[in-house]
Amino acid sequence: MTLTVAVQMDPLESINIAGDSSFALMLSAQARGHRLFHYAASDLNWSDGHLWTKARPVTVQRVVGDHYRFGDPVRLDLGDDADVVLMRQDPPFDLGYITATHLLERIADRTLVVNDPVSVRNAPEKVFVLDYARFMPPTLVTRSLDEARAFLKRHGAIVVKPLHGNGGKAIFRVGPEGENLSALMEVFNTAWREPHMIQAFLPDVAKGDKRIVLVDGEVAGAINRLPGEGEFRSNLAVGGSAQKTELTAREREICAALGPELKKRGLIFVGIDVIGGEWLTEINVTSPTGIVAIERFDGTDVAGLIWDAVERRLAHASAL
Repeated sequence: MTLTVAVQMDPLESINIAGDSSFALMLSAQARGHRLFHYAASDLNWSDGHLWTKARPVTVQRVVGDHYRFGDPVRLDLGDDADVVLMRQDPPFDLGYITATHLLERIADRTLVVNDPVSVRNAPEKVFVLDYARFMPPTLVTRSLDEARAFLKRHGAIVVKPLHGNGGKAIFRVGPEGENLSALMEVFNTAWREPHMIQAFLPDVAKGDKRIVLVDGEVAGAINRLPGEGEFRSNLAVGGSAQKTELTAREREICAALGPELKKRGLIFVGIDVIGGEWLTEINVTSPTGIVAIERFDGTDVAGLIWDAVERRLAHASAL
């Protein structure tokens, strides 16, 4: 099965090929003989029932500084000319991102979009997770300083973060005395119109924040991310480091609870975050990462598992 794969992502020249999951997916697709095209979400166009973009055929190789070669740009009809669209541009999950999901939704009956655009739109990382509150640490979603103060009083120390943030950015720990909580809420309320997420601080974050990758609802692998020196955030993007890990019984319970729903929603590639072996904090569906580190530690070809799932779905659709 040779597929035409359109990859909607950020500029290829800006990625770090040593750890970029989108690049790993492209390498894996190319190794299977699939044809790759690259375009940016801002290049999407809709007219007369067709969704199209100016895309460039691309070949990739794991050579730093020479990792991609573009062909001449073409007009690519994503509904008629593509078999798969990988929606892999990084957040922020803003109106541009949401609009891209609305446009891609219009071809989802003809082209497999990974992850499903409707489900991506309806399952932002820190909102979808609220469906599984039984696995979460104590959590408050609010813009109210009074509610934040009351929550801090109940839990002793808290973490405040943007509801649609990513990559560990703008996450703050507030201690029991509430130093700067009022100023922090003022800044957050000025910067964002939506509510913010406030959670009880988990001291176990010092032991790591586990990224578990699920492929079509099944566990594919995991890494433990450790905070850097002087940090409580463990995201690799803010200086965290990765190490080999195993799943706890509680983490397997969480994955078993999420898996069927992820598969039903067409969320083929998902990364969840679990602290201390038991506390679910996020369900990442927009542009999950972690597959390169998992392969490095475990030898698991997660990119290959993702393409296996894609090809199974396409084979099933063609058989109907």
